[in-house]
Amino acid sequence: MNVFYEEAGTFKIGTILADNTTSLQIEAVHGKRSKIKASSVLFRFDKPPLTEFMGHVQKITDELDPDFLWECCAQETEFTSDTLAADYFGHSPSPVESAATLLLLQNAPMYFYKKGHGRYKAAPPDALKAALAGQEKKRLQAAQQARYVEQLNQFILPEEFQSCISGLLYKPDKNSLEWKALEAVCTDKKLTAVRLLEKCGAIPSSHDYHFNQFIWEYFPEGTGFGELESQSVDDVPLDLAVANVAAFSIDDASTTEIDDAFSVTPLPLGSFRIGIHIAAPALGIIPESTLDKTASSRLSTVYLPGKKITMLPDAVINHFTLAESKLCPVLSLYLDVSDDFTVTATESRLEKINIVANLRNNALEQHFNETALNKGDFTHTFSKELSLLWKFACKMEIQRGKTNDSNSDKVDYSFEINGDHVTISERRRGSPIDKVVSELMIYVNTEWGKQLTDAGIIGIFRSQTNGKVKMGISPAPHQGLGVSQYAWSSSPMRRYVDLINQRQLIAMLRNEAPPYHKDSNSLLIAMRDFETAYGIYGEFQRAMERYWCLRWLLQEKIQTVNAQVIKENLVKLDHIPFVARVPSLPEMAPGAYVKLKLSGIDLLERTLHAEFLQKLDA
Repeated sequence: MNVFYEEAGTFKIGTILADNTTSLQIEAVHGKRSKIKASSVLFRFDKPPLTEFMGHVQKITDELDPDFLWECCAQETEFTSDTLAADYFGHSPSPVESAATLLLLQNAPMYFYKKGHGRYKAAPPDALKAALAGQEKKRLQAAQQARYVEQLNQFILPEEFQSCISGLLYKPDKNSLEWKALEAVCTDKKLTAVRLLEKCGAIPSSHDYHFNQFIWEYFPEGTGFGELESQSVDDVPLDLAVANVAAFSIDDASTTEIDDAFSVTPLPLGSFRIGIHIAAPALGIIPESTLDKTASSRLSTVYLPGKKITMLPDAVINHFTLAESKLCPVLSLYLDVSDDFTVTATESRLEKINIVANLRNNALEQHFNETALNKGDFTHTFSKELSLLWKFACKMEIQRGKTNDSNSDKVDYSFEINGDHVTISERRRGSPIDKVVSELMIYVNTEWGKQLTDAGIIGIFRSQTNGKVKMGISPAPHQGLGVSQYAWSSSPMRRYVDLINQRQLIAMLRNEAPPYHKDSNSLLIAMRDFETAYGIYGEFQRAMERYWCLRWLLQEKIQTVNAQVIKENLVKLDHIPFVARVPSLPEMAPGAYVKLKLSGIDLLERTLHAEFLQKLDA
């Protein structure tokens, strides 16, 4: 005697070896013996033989139509499998017919809900319709995914991928058909998703791949300003006095957000007055306005070679930038300076000034440089003013105790991008232009930080202790600069922190209640978020500079290069701001010069392979 039984949701058959009433000892077709409960037996049979039974069952099951059975069975009440089998076959079912019916019921859960041992209930029509639709959807999705896999295996980008390339590259939905197909092919071909998509032509520009990744994450709504692009700026107060000075700015050729300008006015007995003039966008950007909220969300202008993402719309920048031949509202700090370059008095004013010139570094440096200064004279429209500012800057550097600052020996790099061509220029830090601008900015940020503190007005300060820089609302020494307090105030069109401090300074000068106090959420949030954003933007700028360095190496077809050892196997390549590790570099002292062979430049990973060739004489 044989049994057809259910165990762990699966139908099985076996020959009875011993019947113990409540349990049975059975032997399976393959010879395995086991003990089962008598209650799990659905029926007993003698024929056909055990070895042939399931073959006969499967043949009948294949002929059964679940749709037809569902229509034939009781719709509202539970039924037994034997009842359905008898109705279908028109007679008391044979063991094979009973097993076939049970197998179909078990394998069609969308049509029949299991209610107990051999008992089922028909699925409601609406539920069945939904389940069948879901099944068909899965079938179509599987076919679509298989088509994707076939195309990707041939490095053909499926047309449907076009609309979701950014998502697949930067933040994939791992439940999507596109990602599942991509992942399957990546696993098979041992490629990353980025590499596979590149081979399929989905990344036509390595530059755009990196740039768009940053935009995707930090500017999800795009870099435009929408309606703010053309919105007029709130009127600047008309009662501002016009200063009797001729101011000029000093900036890179590409600078459009000109925040600062300078003036030099002779005074009696050989003394003179230096004016440091800072653009005043705080006069036209009302706190909590739409424009202000936009600026507070961006927090800073983002810089990268060949591009920038401004904190403020062009219309606002054009309104407040200190452009040549323009009368501009400014916040000015005047320094009365004696003939030995000692500051004898300071005064802050809110006013308008005439900008008579926008001097650009590349043109100015041809005249205003160390060689010309050592000769004692140089030809330039503002030679007298620049000479005085230079001498004053040197005096201020001495007062700060930074005359031997090692930063003066460092090199700054500028990138000029024309189409696909990149030019990288070196410029030694600490040139006369750098020193004049940096010392005057340090002075104004230090002095205005002091004035806010003396007035009992809160501000955002930068401090440095033991090499660690942090921001806070209380003044503290900045050891790196050698000053007792330092409040960023000199770039209000490019940094939101500066805009906040400018609002506080304007309130101080007008004897008004400052817009921020020590418990102001907007100030504390802006300070916290600024540090995070400023770090992210700086890292992105460095990453894109690294990218353009690699482009330059390819452009110039450079195969060997000199480099200086920083430490261990870390080196810095000559003439470009690029640092790399050289696994083959032998042990060498920091500062040593070596020659390297370059290969394997990867613009997507922003990496290269460098191989040690020889040590060079210093």
